[in-house]
Amino acid sequence: MSQFSDTAPIPIHPRSRGVGLRLLGGSSERSWPPASADRRTRADLLPLRFPQTMLRGARHITVFRSNQSGLGARHLGIGMSLSGACIALFLLARLIIQWDPAHPPVLSVLAWIILLATAVTVNLLVHKLASRLPFWLFLAALGACAVVVALDLAGSWGETGPADFPTAAPAVGAFLLSIVTLRETGEITVAAVALGLTMALAISLETRSDVLTLGPDILSISLAVAPPLIGASIVQAFRRMVQRELDLVLVQSTVSQPRFAVGMLASEQLARLDLDAETLLDDVAQGRTALPLSPSTATKAASLATQLRLHLIEGRTETWLHHAITESEFLGPVVALNDPAGLAGLLSPPQRDGLLLTIWLLIGDTARSGASVSLRLGPIAPTHGAGPHRTLRFPIELTTTGVARRRVDPETWQAIRAVGPHVDSNRSGSLRVDIECSVDNPADA
Repeated sequence: MSQFSDTAPIPIHPRSRGVGLRLLGGSSERSWPPASADRRTRADLLPLRFPQTMLRGARHITVFRSNQSGLGARHLGIGMSLSGACIALFLLARLIIQWDPAHPPVLSVLAWIILLATAVTVNLLVHKLASRLPFWLFLAALGACAVVVALDLAGSWGETGPADFPTAAPAVGAFLLSIVTLRETGEITVAAVALGLTMALAISLETRSDVLTLGPDILSISLAVAPPLIGASIVQAFRRMVQRELDLVLVQSTVSQPRFAVGMLASEQLARLDLDAETLLDDVAQGRTALPLSPSTATKAASLATQLRLHLIEGRTETWLHHAITESEFLGPVVALNDPAGLAGLLSPPQRDGLLLTIWLLIGDTARSGASVSLRLGPIAPTHGAGPHRTLRFPIELTTTGVARRRVDPETWQAIRAVGPHVDSNRSGSLRVDIECSVDNPADA
């Protein structure tokens, strides 16, 4: 039997191969390890699940959210914290240098004490909470930072000489930089902009005898706003890079599927249904549910059987390419597929890899908005002559929008050649590729 034949078994979640297969006459294998009935709990029957997946529409799955302490995020957070500490030390040294024993900046010193206490407290709580910064703690830290800004601006208000310039208020930006990997970048950006506007308003309302004194104030605002904004942009780019890589791994897992199969979302739903059915059968086998079944339990069992059958037979016209596109957060919105005959399922593994990589590179190499890819497979070319025909030929038309030929990476052409001979053209500034694809005839499998 061919690996991608119509009758090849559908790969199901490892923990879902129980009742679902027995309903269709498959092998009767249990999805839990042998254990006594007294010690077996519902937790023993829980299937493996995708970590923190979120549905997009009816059949979309977003990419897994990376753990804050993994995938390099911890190293990025350490770097941001060290950068913020350097800025804070510079501002603290500036306070010490401009110290006047005759007029000590009491309010500024108090602001520094509150800021340092806030930073230490937040750092300790974050370590205690497993590298997480809850929203309530973030709001409490912002409240303390607001007090710091108010005290520092009040302490430097109306002063002349070096003590005229705030130091603790700009250091709030360094604190925001140190926690940029623990919160959403939008929240850090809003806080940094609010800090800059507050400082700018206070500076603009202060009377000045010399306009040149605005220079250090502008530097203070820049030190307060620029680091957290730059840090937020770096973290956002890093998170997007990680999500794209995880999404690529997600869609590449569909390459090994048979010609027609269900997607990962349907597999997860099937595993959950199988769990409920296994739990019900186990209750009956252990005597926890009496026979005959009560009307409510019988209705539940009939509903589970119906849903299991529907999930096991649905998607028999959806190919691996359909699932790779629809279940991808990045490919789904910009790639259109027209494959009514399911010809993508006939492609060999190297051809599948090449086609998927081609789509990914065409979308990933273009940073312009509005870039999209349209795929049309088929129809099958007619064969001539008598005798068996062991190969089938059909065209793959790949049309892009907003993708210029000169911007296509050389690796993309290598991936296209893995699919089959091709002819490319440039129409209205966009690339079009016509691929002639040859595959094994499934009738000979």
